[in-house]
Amino acid sequence: MKKLFAFLDRLRSNYWFLPSLMTLGGIGLSLGLVALDQRIGAAALVVPWLYSGGPEGVRTVLSTVAGSMITIGGVSFSITILALSIASTQFGARLLDNFLRDTGTQFVLGTFISTFIYCLLVLRTIRGADSGEFVPHLSVAVGILLAIGSIGVLIYFIHHVSASIHAEKVVASVAEELDRAIERILPNGRARGALNTRLRREEDIPQGFEEELRIVPDPRSGYLQQVDYVALLRLAREQDRILRVEYKPGDFVPPDRGLVSVWPGAPLEEKAGEGVTKAFVLGAHPSWSQDLEYAVNQLVAVAVRALSPGVNDPFLAMSCIDRLGAALVHLAQKSIPSSYRYDEGGKLRLVLRSFTFEGILGAAFDQIRQNAAGNVPVSIRLLETASAVGDFATSRTAREAIRRQADMIRRAGDRLIAEKNDREELRQRYDHVVKILEGDRP
Repeated sequence: MKKLFAFLDRLRSNYWFLPSLMTLGGIGLSLGLVALDQRIGAAALVVPWLYSGGPEGVRTVLSTVAGSMITIGGVSFSITILALSIASTQFGARLLDNFLRDTGTQFVLGTFISTFIYCLLVLRTIRGADSGEFVPHLSVAVGILLAIGSIGVLIYFIHHVSASIHAEKVVASVAEELDRAIERILPNGRARGALNTRLRREEDIPQGFEEELRIVPDPRSGYLQQVDYVALLRLAREQDRILRVEYKPGDFVPPDRGLVSVWPGAPLEEKAGEGVTKAFVLGAHPSWSQDLEYAVNQLVAVAVRALSPGVNDPFLAMSCIDRLGAALVHLAQKSIPSSYRYDEGGKLRLVLRSFTFEGILGAAFDQIRQNAAGNVPVSIRLLETASAVGDFATSRTAREAIRRQADMIRRAGDRLIAEKNDREELRQRYDHVVKILEGDRP
């Protein structure tokens, strides 16, 4: 099932999938309408809006529509490639996946191609008087309607492409993906600060556990995209083993390192080993499906690029910080699943390397903080974001992590900001973070 989800996720990033489906739809529509035209014949002309011309006129109309559609489709594809080039330059290659997943652009390309194929297939059925005249009036009328609709799609496409490379829209789109990822990975109800990562009982870890672990060999390498934890739990129960997963989604797995270790250390049966291998999906790049840091890193990449001397756009960086802060507030109210998974009988079966709130916070703050050292407005916005997140973080470890970030921002400001009033303003924001984390909310 995880492999199916990974395959469907890859399809979303392909420009050929949706246009291919729409092309098949155009083929089916042309065959169906031509068959209907053959059944009803000239009786269709009782409808006043149907095209009533002869074979030559119909050929001219459909040829014009088909030629126009393939030309517009080529131009649209060129515009799309140009937009991708601009996006790569402005926001970095990391965000190209977002543009490739854009169903609006895929729909536009599919509309032009499917209309072209539809007209081409209808055109081949037209016969003149010398071979038994046949004019598919209904099919031609639908072709004209498709051409008119394609004009509207072209107008939408021009607006859509110009809006899609707008910086604020790109940031908002990535932030929406991050929120959806949080809801998908953590679907349970809100449980503020409930970081359930501890063992139920210390004796659940057997003596000599670390020494007796045995790596399950796996020659594959790549980025870990998905893990089927349910299948691993079932397999561990069937084999009466404890499995320790050595990587979390988003990590790069070197070749021949092994993704899982087992206890006791006796080798797994061949079928069980194959089951372990099938539970992991690796790919050439990280994926949204189970990796929250992937979406966080995309926003961070935009912010860091905005802070670079070549771009120098602190307002875009602050917009990214605002979106990251909103996502962290959302995450702080979620219950993060335990790193230890038990079966129905209460036996420990899985030991996982999973993400933590502190890890996501570091991914969101560290690179921006490092690149914004000495930048007064961005440093202030980071501290304001820390205050907002701290208001929702109730676990001790989460609040300590926020305090560490605030301390580092303050120390960098004291060291690098020359203006006394700017340092004082930064200090006030820092004091506000400390009050919130200590429970003294204003």
